[in-house]
Amino acid sequence: MSFSLKSSLQGWLLITPLLIGCLLFYAIPFVLVIQYSLSTGSGGSSDFIGFINYQDVTANGMFTLAFGNTMRFLAAALPLIMVLAYLIALLMQKHANKHKLLKSVFLFPYIMPVVGAVILVELLFADSGLVPSIANALGLPLVDWLGGPAAFGVVLLLYLWKNTGYSVILLLAGLVTIPEEQYSAADLDGASSWQKFFYITTPQMWYSVFFAIIFSLINAFKCFREIFLIGGTHPNENIYMLQHFLNNSFENLNYAKLSVASVLLLVVVLVVFAVFYGFVRRKEAFRS
Repeated sequence: MSFSLKSSLQGWLLITPLLIGCLLFYAIPFVLVIQYSLSTGSGGSSDFIGFINYQDVTANGMFTLAFGNTMRFLAAALPLIMVLAYLIALLMQKHANKHKLLKSVFLFPYIMPVVGAVILVELLFADSGLVPSIANALGLPLVDWLGGPAAFGVVLLLYLWKNTGYSVILLLAGLVTIPEEQYSAADLDGASSWQKFFYITTPQMWYSVFFAIIFSLINAFKCFREIFLIGGTHPNENIYMLQHFLNNSFENLNYAKLSVASVLLLVVVLVVFAVFYGFVRRKEAFRS
């Protein structure tokens, strides 16, 4: 047996458990979800009905509300977290090695248990919390922070607080790989800080930004855990997300509706991924 064939067999043996796990817990369930979304019921006796379930779900008022809120949350959360994380990473770029303790502090909100984050929100924004108490002492109008329209802003603030530090670490990892000699050469040529940012830093950070966006997108969907604990199964309509629609469909054993919403959620994630990836690929092709 040749060395290359032996290495290939060893490689396949090593990844076989992972492939089996992906097949059992991801591939097969995904195929079943597609089947349920195109049929009636959820068992072997279900009948194929095509895209009727998709028409019913997209015409459902609760789904359109959940879909609209989710898109609004992503449209606000992703740009805000990237701008904020990028600014912090740029401030730490020159002395990244001296900020080990600070980087650990940035990761603390990310690893904080969900329940702990929700308790913190309750202490700040509940009816008897710190923020309403201060507003009441100052004679400001009372705001229902968790049960009214302001709940969207509270959830957005919680997402930024919990996940910005992780994005900072990802972006900082890309910034420290940029050779310092390039900045030194730019200084000799009389380049300004803005010119160095646009012509040296930005072109070499596209893939780091792309990965930070993808992880921020994933964490944005994970934010449902906090929203669920804050608002329950049926929260204020401003924070009723796609994950609420999925959870309620599961509780009602409506597998067809649940499967359709899951497929549409996957389509949204893939579209966002494709848009950002295509943008980064074009930028990299132009740079090369």
